[in-house]
Amino acid sequence: MGLYDQFLRLADERQQFQSSGLNPFGTCIDEIYSATTGRIGTHPVILAGTNNYLGLTFDQDAIAAACQALTHEGTGTTGSRMANGSYGAHLALETELAAFFDRPSAIVFSTGYVANLGIISALANSKTNVLLDADCHASIYDACVLGGAKVIRFRHNDASDLERRMLRLGDAAKEALIIVEGIYSMLGDVAPLKEIVEIKRRLGGFLLVDEAHSFGVMGETGRGLAQALDVEEDVDIVLGTFSKSLASIGGFAVGNDPAMEVLRYASRPYIFTASPSPSAIASVRSSLRTIASHPELRESLWRNANRLYAGLAALGFAVGPRVSPVIPVMIGSKEQGTAFWRALIEQGVYVNLVLPPAAPSGVTLVRCSVSAAHTDEQIDAVIQAFAVLRDRQSPELMANPAELTD
Repeated sequence: MGLYDQFLRLADERQQFQSSGLNPFGTCIDEIYSATTGRIGTHPVILAGTNNYLGLTFDQDAIAAACQALTHEGTGTTGSRMANGSYGAHLALETELAAFFDRPSAIVFSTGYVANLGIISALANSKTNVLLDADCHASIYDACVLGGAKVIRFRHNDASDLERRMLRLGDAAKEALIIVEGIYSMLGDVAPLKEIVEIKRRLGGFLLVDEAHSFGVMGETGRGLAQALDVEEDVDIVLGTFSKSLASIGGFAVGNDPAMEVLRYASRPYIFTASPSPSAIASVRSSLRTIASHPELRESLWRNANRLYAGLAALGFAVGPRVSPVIPVMIGSKEQGTAFWRALIEQGVYVNLVLPPAAPSGVTLVRCSVSAAHTDEQIDAVIQAFAVLRDRQSPELMANPAELTD
């Protein structure tokens, strides 16, 4: 047996994608002109699949801060913080994140994936029961595997199912970890945090919320879903990323107990991963200040989200269960979805194609993500591209909206 023979099926599928046109899993965006525009091959495109929620990738203050850090601190740290030490900017960012969230402790990681891996794997050992939403991100599942935790999945956004499973644990529920997300990245729906918090108050447990897609997007000051629902005091740890609203690379955890600092000495992904580059840290610090001082960015984002959601729904497409900066559209079969995604690029629109099993409920999605930087004209152009393709396609293309919530 060859080293890669176990991947023959994947290799065949990859070859099929490559031989039939643009590969949705290896797309080359040849040029980036702005936060919302670029070029794929010969096609100028509106970027509507980037998670650049506040449009800060071309923010001039962030770019200037990153350039200054490159000049004064170099291109990278060349090692882990445990071995090579922390730069002053790493510590400053952690202080600023803790202050932003009004919590006593913050830890910065190299990516959002590593933040989840580092925090959850350190807390969730072989004696730990982890109750997590079935639609949680792969990084959360991977973290539980790394820690050796006992994983108990509850039905997506079903607080009653969570309660039933916690009751079965008896007294062990008091020490369990409950993990959910703020905005879920595929369907754009949100966790029923108020109901989950009520269960936690009665039965115990510790609550971790991954606010990767809701940080900067929800809440009075952008702290996420927990702030929007006024349940922050009941969330033990907030996890997040710098690669969405903060328009950079990295991840973080903030906790309501200063004892969380001990995880720096217990988390293998923290100890053995090189620390974020100075330029990334500098741009994040700048963008964090922008989020704090420019609430109008969130207003623009939600205005654009409402405009796109309403436009696509009016065309008869099966969209997500609620208005969100993440707007999925269900498109028939895998083959139809791939053809539709390629045709959108030809129409000047880039979105994400999500195929089973990555898409929930075994459906095929073209996933739009809205930015505060999109203009009304760009949102309308995206809607028009969907309209053109709808009129070209057979009725079978339009999937059943009920499938999104099954």
